Amino acid sequence: MRTVIVTGGSRGVGLGIARNLVTAGYQVIAVARRESEQLKCAMRQKETSQQGSLFFKAFDLEDTPAIPGFVKQLRKEFGSIHGLVNNAGLGTSGILATMHDAQIERLVRLNTVSPIIVTKYVVRSMMADGGGRIVNVASIVSFTGYSGLSVYSATKASIVGFTRSLAREVGPLGINVNAVAPGFLDTDMTENLSGQKRDQIKRRSALQRLAEVNDVGNAVEFLLSDKARNITGTVLTVDAGNTA
Repeated sequence: MRTVIVTGGSRGVGLGIARNLVTAGYQVIAVARRESEQLKCAMRQKETSQQGSLFFKAFDLEDTPAIPGFVKQLRKEFGSIHGLVNNAGLGTSGILATMHDAQIERLVRLNTVSPIIVTKYVVRSMMADGGGRIVNVASIVSFTGYSGLSVYSATKASIVGFTRSLAREVGPLGINVNAVAPGFLDTDMTENLSGQKRDQIKRRSALQRLAEVNDVGNAVEFLLSDKARNITGTVLTVDAGNTA
């Protein structure tokens, strides 16, 4: 059974990705600061299924000096790592001119620095094993822009550049590196938008609807699979055609 690490895997998109991968037969390690009730429920469900397996490991990804030891611990406990999904991140919004410097630094640390360092140490493990898959979760705002999300957009754009360059670095070693860029998703967050705002987003999309968390999970599953063995350095947009 292939092992995949999903950061930010306790809720939202991360948990959705983890669920998809377990259904596909992977051994999934969900990494987050705390274990959510939704994750506990998912783990109980998987105990009675004949599919993959789901584990939780508590870790604060802002503690970058501790990342090397954490990755070493995961490899010792679970064996070789087939895939890494860098999903954890903050979605803090704010106008740049009025954002506190501490907010900016925290966004950059968790959305950019942390996944790069996690990837560094997981890639070392993959190199020893002769290959692997990395999927970074970006966002359509990394190339469309969005008012009030300038810093967040910058962190996601940096991840796209990281994805493309790392794919060239590690491709000769049998490691594929790709990204998925979700648009507005049909989640609790968008449920809080006014009906008019949701309708506006839908009308802007070629398919006249919002993408769902499961769609992102399916995209990640594909990129981790053997079906994507000749796909690397690309960004797969999951937005129901919002950017078409």
